[in-house]
Amino acid sequence: MNKTFFTILGLLMIFQLSAQELITYEAPGGYKYSAHNDDFTVLVRTPKGEWKDLFEYNVEVDLDTKSIASMAYFDFSGKVEVMIKKNNGLVNKVNIRPAILGIQHIVKGNTITFSLDKPSKLSIEIDGDRLHNLHLFANALEKNKPNPKDPNVIYFGPGVHQPNDQPGNVYHIPSGKTVYIDGGAIVKAKFLISDAKDVTIRGRGIIMQPERGVEIRNSKNVIIDGLTFINPSHYTVYGGQSNDLTIRNIKSFSSKGWSDGIDLMSCSNVEIDDVFMRNSDDCIAIYGHRWDFYGDAKNYLIHNSVLWADIAHPTNIGLHGDAEGKGNLIENITFSDIDILEHDEDDRNYQGCLAISASDNNLVKNIRYENIRIDDIQEGQLFNFRVYFNEKYSNAPGKGIQNLVLSNISYNGRPVNPSLLEGFSKDRLIQDVEINNFKINGELIQEDKTNNYVIKRFAQNINFK
Repeated sequence: MNKTFFTILGLLMIFQLSAQELITYEAPGGYKYSAHNDDFTVLVRTPKGEWKDLFEYNVEVDLDTKSIASMAYFDFSGKVEVMIKKNNGLVNKVNIRPAILGIQHIVKGNTITFSLDKPSKLSIEIDGDRLHNLHLFANALEKNKPNPKDPNVIYFGPGVHQPNDQPGNVYHIPSGKTVYIDGGAIVKAKFLISDAKDVTIRGRGIIMQPERGVEIRNSKNVIIDGLTFINPSHYTVYGGQSNDLTIRNIKSFSSKGWSDGIDLMSCSNVEIDDVFMRNSDDCIAIYGHRWDFYGDAKNYLIHNSVLWADIAHPTNIGLHGDAEGKGNLIENITFSDIDILEHDEDDRNYQGCLAISASDNNLVKNIRYENIRIDDIQEGQLFNFRVYFNEKYSNAPGKGIQNLVLSNISYNGRPVNPSLLEGFSKDRLIQDVEINNFKINGELIQEDKTNNYVIKRFAQNINFK
C-alpha cells in the first residue's frame, strides 16, 4: 500500500512539473537597443525556477501626448511568478488592471511581485501613471504550430523581415496559406488578403510600424491569431466586404490620427475574441458601405477583450453606409465580457464608451452589450446611442436604432457627461431599449434616477430595470 501511495505521489509530482512550462522570446539584432524600454525590468519563472529576463519594448500611446509606454510578453502553462522592477524610482501605489482579475501583488521598494495561473493581458500602473505603464501579455502555450516546411506555410522566423521587392512594404497572401510569425520575429510590413479564402495569419511575433497591420478585402474565412501590432500608421485590422472572420488574441498599440484598431466595413459573420486594443481612435468600429466596399454588416460576437481608447470610442457602430442607396442594415451584434480601461475624448460627437452612431440611412438593430466593466475614464460618456447626421462624415441621417439590450454594465470612477439615447426625428427613432443592472459607482440606475445620468430625445419604449 505504501509503495502504491508513493508511486502515485511521484507520478502526480512529475505531472505537475511537466504542466509548468515557460517560453520567452528575445528581440532580434539591433532592436535590442533601438526598441528597448528601460523603465521596467520584468522577470518571470516557474515556481521556484530560474528567473528569465523579458525584453521590454517601446510602444507609443496617446495621440495627444505621444507618450512612450512599455510592453513585454511570454507564453506559459500552469503557474508563473512575475517580478517587475521599476528602474527610475520607488513604487508607492500599484494598479494592476483589469481589476476583475483580482491579482494580488506585493510591493517592496521598487519591486512588484505576483503570480499568474491563467493567460492574462495586464496593465501595470505605478502611482496612477497610465501613459508610461507596463503592458504585460501572458499568453497560453501555442497549439498545433505549423511546419515551416509545409508548402502552404509562409514562415517568418526570429529576426527582422521586410519585403525588399514589394512596393509599399506589403506581403500579398493568396488563398489556402497559413502565415506563421514566430516569437522573436519582427515584420515591418502589412499583410494584404484580397479576393482570397481560407487564410490564417498567426504566431507570437510582432508586426511593427506598418501602414496597416492586416488588410482583408473581398475575402472569406480568414483567421488572425496571437500577434502583436506596434504602432501602425492607420488601422491595425482593416476589413472590407469580407465574411467569416476570426480575430483572436491580438494586441495592438497606436498613437496617430485615424489609427483605429479593428475597422470593418460591410463585413459579416465575425468573431473578435480575447483581444487587447490600445488605440488613438476607435478600438473597434463596425460600419456598412464605405469607399469601394458594399453590403450590410451582420452577425458579430466581440467578447473576452480589453479595450483602451486614448482618443475616440472603445466601440462604435453604424456611422458609414450606403446613403445614396437604401442605406445598410447593421444587425445582430453582441459585445460580451469587455473591460474598458480608458476613454478620453473632448469632442461630444465622438464620446461614448459604447457608441452607436446610426447615419447614412443605416438601420441598426438587435445589438446587445452584456457584462461590460468600465474603469475610471478621463473624459466622455458611458454610452452614446444616436440616430444622427455627422457634418464631417455623413451623407444622410440614419433610419433608426431598434432592439437594444444593455445588461450588467458597471462604471467605477469620476463623474462623466450624461449618456445619450437620441433619435433624429419622430420618423427616425431610437426605440425598444432595455437596460438591466446598470450601475455607476455601485449605485443601480433605475428609471427614477435616469434624469441625472441619461438624456433621452426621440426615444420610445426605453426601460431600466
